Amino acid sequence: MKTQDYARWFRASTPYISAHRGKTFAVLLGGEALMHGNLPNIVHDLALLHVLGVRIVLIHGARPQIDAALPGSPFHMHRGMSRRITNAEAMQVLTGVCGRLRADLEALFSTGLPSSPLHNTEIPLVSGNFAVAKPIGVLDGVDHRLTGQPRRIRAAAIGRLLDAGAIVLLSPLGFSPSGQAFNLKADELAEHAAVALGADKLIAFDDAPYLADAEGARLSSLSPGAMERALADSVAGEATKSSLGMLLRAVRQGVASGQLVSYRDDGALLAELFTADGAGTQIAEQDGRRVRRAELRDMADIVEIIRPLEDAGALVRRSRDRLEREIHRFLVAEVDGIVAGCCALHPAPPGAELACIAVHPAHRGDHAAPGLGKALLIAAEQAARAEGLEFLFVLTTQAQDWFLEQGFRAAAIDDLPASRQALYNYARNAKVLAKGLGEASRPAA
Repeated sequence: MKTQDYARWFRASTPYISAHRGKTFAVLLGGEALMHGNLPNIVHDLALLHVLGVRIVLIHGARPQIDAALPGSPFHMHRGMSRRITNAEAMQVLTGVCGRLRADLEALFSTGLPSSPLHNTEIPLVSGNFAVAKPIGVLDGVDHRLTGQPRRIRAAAIGRLLDAGAIVLLSPLGFSPSGQAFNLKADELAEHAAVALGADKLIAFDDAPYLADAEGARLSSLSPGAMERALADSVAGEATKSSLGMLLRAVRQGVASGQLVSYRDDGALLAELFTADGAGTQIAEQDGRRVRRAELRDMADIVEIIRPLEDAGALVRRSRDRLEREIHRFLVAEVDGIVAGCCALHPAPPGAELACIAVHPAHRGDHAAPGLGKALLIAAEQAARAEGLEFLFVLTTQAQDWFLEQGFRAAAIDDLPASRQALYNYARNAKVLAKGLGEASRPAA
């Protein structure tokens, strides 16, 4: 990566770093991910998140490792879900496998961040009896014996460890109040942990990099309803569908978002979390976008968005003082809590000027949040109607085609409100476009 490209990427990622700091992420690493050669890179990326202030609860799986240790162990299928039947002898083997995997992860996290200034950083990885379990019991006449389900997560204890700066590790084991150990499904444990902790994200590493549509294109962000429909039509593997089903259930129980990322692709987690396009598939109740009135705290973001367009001559340059005075006239568009676009609405009865409409380059036409400019326009139209204004007008030198696509039409300088005609800059020679609001008349062309 060239120096300029790296600097550009790092600047673009800075808002995400700020947005994720202090948030709680539950992360599921299945047994297949633990066997893959990319595991050290995943651990390094998780360590980096930890250093950046993310609170991490890591849940690991062990199914392929247990399969190898217990060849021919029986399974039972119930309502589309396969569970291992765990007797006392199998439980002894299973706890040994989980212990080895836990030790392997502890060793990897003990290496810090090699080849970086943080290579000496100590990252405590803490495990314990944080999952209270209950037996599955008898299903379809089959006694599942020591196969169990999560009954309760000791969220307060986990929270204290996260507050102390630890990464908390959960193995697919749970314990009853009497001390009996039970074999748990890792994805069920991850779902229960994320919900109990009120996690901001539940992240699942999967063999597939994302969910694709019928044409093979990545589905980057879906609502729960859209995900349910997509899964019904998807040709994805059963393991991927199971992971997405877990994420779907967690989101519907209050987890803010679920992410599926590849354990095969180096850097997939960082690309998903710190770039506008992402790299995997996200499930969220909302698409992460909202338009709201700007506040003074948004000033730096607005300046960052509009300055390149001012330098290019697409927008009239405004001083910082002027922007602060006019901040109450601005709307901002957020994507996942990050200001990604803005516009200003200046009443000039009987119309209003739409000015300074701009979207951050990282969010122009991206898959995660398309149409931010249109969302800002719709919000501006609603605000203008609420003030009893009849039409919007814009003065543009480089975005005429976009405004025409949004329903504006060419107008003349004489069609502008008298107060705005007197301020028209003939040297700039901006095109005048106008759009009526509702049933109100618009200026003649």
